[in-house]
Amino acid sequence: MNSNYHGVKGFFKSFGFAWSGLTLLLFKERNFTIQFLIGIAVIISGYLFHISKTEWLMVLLSIALVLSLEIVNSAIETLADAITKEKNQKIKKSKDLAAGAVLLAAFGAAIVGGIIFFPKIWELINSLL
Repeated sequence: MNSNYHGVKGFFKSFGFAWSGLTLLLFKERNFTIQFLIGIAVIISGYLFHISKTEWLMVLLSIALVLSLEIVNSAIETLADAITKEKNQKIKKSKDLAAGAVLLAAFGAAIVGGIIFFPKIWELINSLL
């Protein structure tokens, strides 16, 4: 058997694990689901407001960053909970740091969204008045 076969087979197996993780997050992790739906709403808004290619890049990178950090946060929380349910300051600190990373990315994404969408929304409002 060719050694490349194992590599390709292993790649598709890894892809299957990753896909399983994403579906688990989408249907079992409330925060990820909310952030995913917000991302979809922002993408629809981008389409409706005809944002530029550069704006699309910023929006999509912001969405990907927030969702990716939420995945890491969920992984840390799951692993920490598997280690112990008892109060542990180091585990609490790890969970808080991971949650803080998500919050920081979400604030950054909101600022990017505001810079891109507020002028377009303002223009729409003015055109309707």
